[in-house]
Amino acid sequence: MIDNNLKNKIINGDSLTELKKIPDESFDLVFADPPYNLQLRSTLTRPDRSKVSAVNDEWDYFESFKKYDDFTYTWLNECKRILKKNGAIWVIGSYHNIFRVGNIIQNLGFWILNDVIWNKKNPMPNFRGTRFTNAHETLIWASKSEKSKYTFNYQSLKCLNDDLQMRSNWELPICNGSERLKKNGKKIHSTQKPEALLHRILLATSNKNDFILDPFLGSGTTATVAKKLGRKYCGIEKEKTYFKAAEERLKNTKPIEDNYLDTLKNNRSKPRIPFGSLVELGIIKPGSNIFDNKKKISAKIMADGSIKCQQTEGSIHKVAATILGAESCNGWTYWHYSLNGNIVPIDYLRQRLISKN
Repeated sequence: MIDNNLKNKIINGDSLTELKKIPDESFDLVFADPPYNLQLRSTLTRPDRSKVSAVNDEWDYFESFKKYDDFTYTWLNECKRILKKNGAIWVIGSYHNIFRVGNIIQNLGFWILNDVIWNKKNPMPNFRGTRFTNAHETLIWASKSEKSKYTFNYQSLKCLNDDLQMRSNWELPICNGSERLKKNGKKIHSTQKPEALLHRILLATSNKNDFILDPFLGSGTTATVAKKLGRKYCGIEKEKTYFKAAEERLKNTKPIEDNYLDTLKNNRSKPRIPFGSLVELGIIKPGSNIFDNKKKISAKIMADGSIKCQQTEGSIHKVAATILGAESCNGWTYWHYSLNGNIVPIDYLRQRLISKN
């Protein structure tokens, strides 16, 4: 159950303190955008000598790598405790910190599922010309343990990507324009993340009404997108200025209508019905003809659910693959049959059986 004291709340406080107050196994997903420890040691200027607005905030400064590692271990350990057994975590970082974070994630027993590269379409240039332009950030996605049955909305991601599998390199712009929170013309938060990034993460790895935590809420992007997508949220932010900005942002955020929050179900979450079951149940009879969508190739159905096409016999998938000269083929969509004078895929029979059950 979701703790009502935390549900859809943001907390102005130190994460290391506030996380310890949260009951075990409270959250389905954590998204963390911790300090990167990338403090600039000198002022950064453009070729025209104008000053670059970079990350030089006190919250991003640590005395040593050990101090940073101790800090990282503490908050990650608490996040593992408050994740549900099938929960997962996302952590974003740059080359300054992500390798140290990844090491600690593995040492704590999380199970890394992917590292994702966020390629920035409009990165800040390297003004000094001494290195490659730093045009990406890295995200680590990990389940609470190797045995966790984590959420991954594969079909939704594929649909989002024009029916192509979503890859682990994402082309998204940095936060700018009207989305960037400003006060008196200046950025409120130096590392505000774009909503598009969180939209993809929450859509991919959480479901409607899941409980999402962001222990370094900043300007509130995670909570804002969670609210829009019908997820419950909780955020912790130490800096009062950021907290107030996030609070105001959330007040002005409207959820997407519930009717439009449904997502595609994964194939693996659907009931698995072998073709032979249709034969056993008498839905399709042995001796019936099935054929390709142009009725140029036909096959006979056998009593055991296998099919025979000329000299080839086997499952609906194996025979279709042999005909096409392919390693594999989805027989449910390759083979068709005649229904009331119309040609329909045999998958229609399976779907009818699923709906009855």
